[in-house]
Amino acid sequence: MTQAAAGAPWTLEGYEAVIGLEVHAELLTRAKVFCGCSAAFGGEPNTNVCPVCLGMPGVLPVLNRRVVEFAIRAGLATNCTIAPRSRFARKNYFYPDLPKGYQISMYEAPLCTGGWLEIVVDGVPRRVGLTRIHIEEDTGKNIHDLVAGGSLVDFNRSGVPLLEIVGEPDIRSPAEAGAYLRALRSVLQYLEICDGNMEEGSFRCDANVSVRPVGSSILGTKVEIKNMNSFRHVERALAWELRRQVRTLLAGERLVQETRLWDAEREETRAMRSKEHAHDYRYFPEPDLLPLEVSPAWIEEVRASLPELPGARRRRFEGEYGLSAYDADVLTQRKDVADFFEAGVAAGAQAKEMANWVTTEVLRIVREQRLDTQLVIRDWPITPAQVAALARLVDGGQITRNTAKQLLPRLIGTDDDPARIVEREGLAQVSDRGALQQAVREVIRQCPEQVAQFRAGKERVLGFLVGQVMKATGGKANPQVVQELLRAALSPERNG
Repeated sequence: MTQAAAGAPWTLEGYEAVIGLEVHAELLTRAKVFCGCSAAFGGEPNTNVCPVCLGMPGVLPVLNRRVVEFAIRAGLATNCTIAPRSRFARKNYFYPDLPKGYQISMYEAPLCTGGWLEIVVDGVPRRVGLTRIHIEEDTGKNIHDLVAGGSLVDFNRSGVPLLEIVGEPDIRSPAEAGAYLRALRSVLQYLEICDGNMEEGSFRCDANVSVRPVGSSILGTKVEIKNMNSFRHVERALAWELRRQVRTLLAGERLVQETRLWDAEREETRAMRSKEHAHDYRYFPEPDLLPLEVSPAWIEEVRASLPELPGARRRRFEGEYGLSAYDADVLTQRKDVADFFEAGVAAGAQAKEMANWVTTEVLRIVREQRLDTQLVIRDWPITPAQVAALARLVDGGQITRNTAKQLLPRLIGTDDDPARIVEREGLAQVSDRGALQQAVREVIRQCPEQVAQFRAGKERVLGFLVGQVMKATGGKANPQVVQELLRAALSPERNG
């Protein structure tokens, strides 16, 4: 593969990548899309079911208004046009997890069309177009490994509301595909309409992949890849499949339009079946549902309820707080993390210092406690005010950063004030030069080899000597003052 950087277009032997992603996002409604059964994940198999989602004869679907609202939110947040009139369709195919023999979806008249999503790769922003966003129902789940010689079906997921988000073939590398999926998941999480959990299947991705000669505008033979349940798997599957397609063409062989599965253990794609075309599904308008009409007033009501979205918030954090592009991106990927940061700044922390604490120590605690599996962290193990207090103490020179890091675990799950702990336990930073002189002299006496190396011009040794003074003072010494005292004590003029 030849490319200048991770975000550059993927090319190999004169071919370039063309990638379009289709994402299915489960919506966080309480009920399913066409019946009143619970849409919650989990539960005993076949307990969240009724005649409607089991496809019993004679039953009629009733559209969940909340599903439509969530779809409009997603469409507006991704710059789509919301159709005033859309229509449901039957997608016909036969599979054990589809009890009706068809799936209610949308085809010719989707709810949302023509949007775009901004992604940033290696600091360079670009837009990826969206073809459409439409509503459909999920299928059941086939389980193949519980009984010998047979399979079981759990219909709990049957009828759970989905958004199918179809992207344009604008993506030019596996890295861009990963950035697109992260950006899309972040938007849906900000809207609080999907938890984005790929492991549980609530955020699923299929990729349409082809290659073509660099500079050509003609699309190559498209291959669909399924069974990718993490961003890492998506990027690896795309990279492997692109190389396979180029190797096939260079060998003089013909690519076949097909569906392939990603085998994560072998790290390769495997042929599954020939790729279906739209006419294979025999789409026709759903006769049991009226056309969906959305008024301009409803669209504007939903628009007014939208939160500040990740891209806008990222740009604001860079401009308003002077944060680096990297820190702003890390802080705004999750709305709750961005809210935590801004609450800390409001509590008096300097913005860059607060950003440093959140992106390192706070997110480390979040990962250790697996809080990042939640859509919204509501019960933080430490409060923004406590982190802000630590940041102020360090920024004001009252304690060292090392002391602050040692204090942080003691604050978890408490309402303790860091300043009171520092005062009560005598942890304040020592900046008095007179008080530190003795420790500096003792370290110089104990480390003659390092002292000689420093005087011979090895500047890096000074860090070792500072560390020894910090160790001798229990980490309380002001490292900047210690460094000044060491330089003065070891200067040629002092020792000439």
